Amino acid sequence: MLVEQLAVFLENKSGRLAEITAVLAQNNINIRALSVADTADFGILRLIVDKVELAREVLKKRGFPVNRTKVVAVAVPDRVGGLASVLEAVSGGGFNVEYMYAYAHRADGSAVMIFRFDEMDRAVALLQEQGFALVSTGEICAV
Repeated sequence: MLVEQLAVFLENKSGRLAEITAVLAQNNINIRALSVADTADFGILRLIVDKVELAREVLKKRGFPVNRTKVVAVAVPDRVGGLASVLEAVSGGGFNVEYMYAYAHRADGSAVMIFRFDEMDRAVALLQEQGFALVSTGEICAV
């Protein structure tokens, strides 16, 4: 089960992030999860939103380079060693974590981590075999 994520490349200058969030708000698009990584020259804003295609369209119209990528949302036990158990399973399978970020805490007592792996389909299969619950886009947008 894969979740669609938008990756927006933006100049590393004041106001660009505010502009993106304003554009999304003006179009009634809800941000459910995000991560920002930067370098000296540019940043990468990774977003999970409730209206992926509309968000992509409005951001492109405003001149932002936008890519769609697939990520995995994993319910991680919210306890000492919860994240370690997921990472141990992935490491044991020989997969590399390209990046990850936290999403939210769920009512069932788990946290949600968003992952991008070097081999997405195989990583998903391994996580499911190991009994980890994957979280769908619908579940992310419902929290």
